[in-house]
Amino acid sequence: MRDGLRGLTTRGRSFLAAAVAAAISAGILGEKDLLRVAVLLAVLPLLAALYVGRSRYKLACHRSLEPHRVPVGATARVVLRLQNMSRLPTGTLLLEDRLPYALGSRPRVVLERLGAHQASSVAYTVRADVRGRYEVGPLVVRMTDPFGLCELSRAFPGTDRLTVVPQVVPLPSVRLPGEYAGSGESRARSVAVHGEDDAATREYRRGDDLRRVHWKSTARTGELMVRREEQPWESRATVLLDTRAYGHQGDGPTASFEWAVSAAASIAVHLRQAGYKLRLVTGSGADVDATEGAGDGLLLDQLAEVRLDQRVEITTLVQHVRQRADGGLIIGLFGSLSTAEAELLAGLRANGATCVCFLLDSSAWLNLPTPARAEADQAHDNAALALLHSGWRVIGVDHGGRLAALWPQAGRGSQGFALRAAMAETVAGGVR
Repeated sequence: MRDGLRGLTTRGRSFLAAAVAAAISAGILGEKDLLRVAVLLAVLPLLAALYVGRSRYKLACHRSLEPHRVPVGATARVVLRLQNMSRLPTGTLLLEDRLPYALGSRPRVVLERLGAHQASSVAYTVRADVRGRYEVGPLVVRMTDPFGLCELSRAFPGTDRLTVVPQVVPLPSVRLPGEYAGSGESRARSVAVHGEDDAATREYRRGDDLRRVHWKSTARTGELMVRREEQPWESRATVLLDTRAYGHQGDGPTASFEWAVSAAASIAVHLRQAGYKLRLVTGSGADVDATEGAGDGLLLDQLAEVRLDQRVEITTLVQHVRQRADGGLIIGLFGSLSTAEAELLAGLRANGATCVCFLLDSSAWLNLPTPARAEADQAHDNAALALLHSGWRVIGVDHGGRLAALWPQAGRGSQGFALRAAMAETVAGGVR
């Protein structure tokens, strides 16, 4: 009742003030009819406060998101279901769901009334142009009585999480270099074993069945050895995402980093669908293995929250990758590199991995004067040539470049940069 009195509207307080004035006048004039009017004016707002105060605790709410994960620029549908658990109908209900700024303004929905034990659903849509995880809710319901004498609010603390993931671009099928450099010993083959002495063996790996231990080979080599049996081929790929803050330019959804994140998501999903066992490594320290079940969701959720980091350097990324030597195919998405940073990436080829680099010219995301543009282009070419000399395949990316159009170059090599490298060496030789 006390909460209901606090929720009296201006109209309800006016009724109480009029009741007091009428009661005083009735006492002075001795008019019983005026006293009855005063009682009626006082009872109405009090009953309204009692009614609203009791009914607000007999509401149930359920929220659902359809779907919980959406790409940048797509919409999600939020459904709110309210049920009146009381035997009395409610008054007018004003629903307001709290949203972060990135999802737009707070939706407000009016329900005229809910009958006894009646339920009703309302829906609205949200859209985000920026990656991230967003809390939807809590829901605030404002209730009034039919006369508008009392208004109270109730917040439902439950929230739901909407994950906005990077845009995934469909990529054409391309035969990639190093696609048969996975962890298996052969492509879906069986090793013929004719006897104990000529059994094909390999070193024991953690998780191997101990019943496959080959004791004669173990005694001969001094290392625990197991038989090689039928071993399905396992293509491995590692996608690297450069998160150095000084390596990227631009702001908002059109920044060079957003292009790189979307490209990393597209390439990772494409390779998983092609049967690769995928690993995602970022400069910020994330190291994700995509499993068969929730692999795509796990990768996209990780990329939904990745951010630029002022403390990250190329050496940090190289160390993260080399913590586990998977071999196979490495595809890196890098912002602008210096020649020294490009040379550091040569260390990733130590295990015979095939390395492909999408090298973003992040200065192209800026409006630079002609001299500065020429200097930035020269630095970009120098970094690309350093990668080429260390054995990387390099694909240059300018502002406005489409990943689907660039992707076939991953299989063809770095003809453009290789030609420039030859020309640069020829010019350098002529100068000497």
